[in-house]
This record gives sequence, C-alpha cells and structure tokens, in this order.
Amino acid sequence: MPEQSHPSAPAGPPKTALSPAANRPAAGPSVAGTPVADLPVVDLSAADRGPRERARFHDELQRAAHEVGFFHLVGHGVGAAETAALTDAVRAFFALPEADRLAVSNLRSPHFRGYTRIGDERTGGSRDWRDQLDVGAERPARVPGPGEPPYWWLEGPNQWPAALPELRAAALGWIDRLSAVASRLLHELLAAIGAPPDFYDPVFAERPHLHLKLVRYPGRAPDGADQGVGAHKDYGFLTLLLQDEVGGLQVQGPDGAFLDVPPLPGAFVVNLGELLEVATDGWLRATNHRVVSPPGGRERFSVPFFYNPRLDARIEPLPFPHAGRTPGATRDPANPLFAEYGLNELKGWLRAHPQVAERHHPGLAAASRG
Repeated sequence: MPEQSHPSAPAGPPKTALSPAANRPAAGPSVAGTPVADLPVVDLSAADRGPRERARFHDELQRAAHEVGFFHLVGHGVGAAETAALTDAVRAFFALPEADRLAVSNLRSPHFRGYTRIGDERTGGSRDWRDQLDVGAERPARVPGPGEPPYWWLEGPNQWPAALPELRAAALGWIDRLSAVASRLLHELLAAIGAPPDFYDPVFAERPHLHLKLVRYPGRAPDGADQGVGAHKDYGFLTLLLQDEVGGLQVQGPDGAFLDVPPLPGAFVVNLGELLEVATDGWLRATNHRVVSPPGGRERFSVPFFYNPRLDARIEPLPFPHAGRTPGATRDPANPLFAEYGLNELKGWLRAHPQVAERHHPGLAAASRG
C-alpha cells in the first residue's frame, strides 16, 4: 500500500512489466527529470456492464496485478463531493496549531494511534519527512493477556483533536466507504485470476485491521534530503491512495529505477501488498515504492487506506489455475514475513515508530532490534 512506512526494500529490482510512459502526457505535476510510470487504468464499474465488458475488465485487472502490482482505479463510485469533504477535513487538521495536533500525539497511545510529528517516523532506518494522523477501526483498548500474541496491542481507540470534532466522522466514514470498495475489488481480482472470489472472506470477517493515514509532506527537509517516505512494500492485501495534485509518489521499475506516478483526477492509486504476493507465490505483485518530498516549501497531502485482514489471520495459499507456474514470491532476509498477519503488522510499527515502542513496549522494542 503506498505510503505505509514498513521497511522492506528488497535487494534488486522487482519482477514487473512496469515501464516509462511513451508519448503520453503526464496527468499532473511530476518530479523534474524523473520518467513517468505508465500505470494501467482499471475501471471497476465495467464489472456491471455485461459478460463481455466484465471479461475485458477481468483481463485488464489480472494483467495489472500480475505484471505491475500498481494501477489507477476509476469507476469506484466514490463521488467528488465525498472526496472533497474528506480532503477539507484533512487540510483543516494540519492547519490546526501545533499544540492541538500534539495533544493527540501517538506518543500517548500504546496502540500507535494519533499524530506523528515531522521526521519522527522511520523507513529503512531513515526519517520520513512528513507528519500524519494514524486512524484505525474504533475499538476498545485490548491488552494482551498471558500467552496472547503481542500484536493485540494494535487494537484500541483513536485519538481525535478536540478543536476539530468533525474529523472523526469524516475519517471513520472514509474507512467504511473504502472498505466496501476494497472488498469488491478484492473479490473481482480473485475472480479475474480464476480463484474463488470469496476465498479470503473469513480472514476479513468481524475484526479486519483497517488503517487510514492522513498525511502531509511539508516540502524538503532542512538538510536537503528528499525522503518523504523511503522505499518499501506494504504488508497487507490492498492499498487505495487518494493523492492531491502535487506529485511525489514513485514506483520501482524492472531496471531498478523509480518512476513518477502523477495524480489522475478522480482515481485511486491501488497497489498490492505482500500477503497477496506470498499467497499466490509471486503471481500477484507487491511492488517497491516511495514518496519524494515536494520541492521548496510546497505541501503535498495524501490519504492512503490499507485493507488488511484480522490480526490473527493466517493466510492460506490461494487455489487458482496458475498456481503451478508461479515465479515465486520475493524474499527479503531483512524483512521476514510471519504466518500470522498481526506479527508482520506489529514488526512494522515497532520499527517505524521507535519512540512509541520505547515508551510503551520496551521489551518488544528490544526484541525487534534483535
């Protein structure tokens, strides 16, 4: 999922068919001198236009997911007014005085919820030059009991700024709205590769670990570093990104070079997470990506939504016709994947937010370093 700062950055370029766009104008601003990625555009509404259009849509979807792992999603049904209401709330949050934002600092939360100051998050050991508000499903705090996995710390209440009460409804409403889009997209994706569309319904039942980030990139760091978010893959199933008109998202091509992904108005940028790559033994792609800070003092806003299963979910291999001729999933010794999804998620939070980890979970932080 773009912009989830979980360090993975495998050695060598990803195995995709991604290539620079040729003879096609960019859909928006891009980082100067960086080639533009020719991402597929997939229309979800085509699934409702009869057998012929549905078959064509499935062909486009499976090629995008198999060859690239990234695509623009249109026809998703989320309207301009809904999007504007969310983006207005996001901008209003970051316009609050710093004291109001720090009142909901994630340093106060053992569940890693709340506001992260600029430069306090890490990807690959280096600081990300952005600030953000992390929001999840609104649930009571869960403290793991004796013998229970420590990842249950990741369930708990969100923190909401008292100065902006409307933000709660906007953010939780967006989680509900995009959960429905992501669920439908996952069903269509599984059908497109010949798998049972409902195969993973049980791992999303009851308590899926849904996650939303409200993100601001405030320009370049004072030392000139341009790491908005370092190179990484996402751990889960699907990421749906809403980005503004300012460029910065980049995906890694087969030659190892990073290519710009300019915004496409009205579209979400979708990328696949490592769970789907592992579940299909590499047939579906999780692609390395990063965000380059906007130049000067220009701000960039984005809202990635991560569609992830229950923390205690064990992801079974997907039965599908191509299972016997898959290329194999990428393996990164520095970032092993665990059978239980929650262990992967917890590992990412401990690495990305060391101050929260040290304050609330010193034993887990020490184990993570080891």
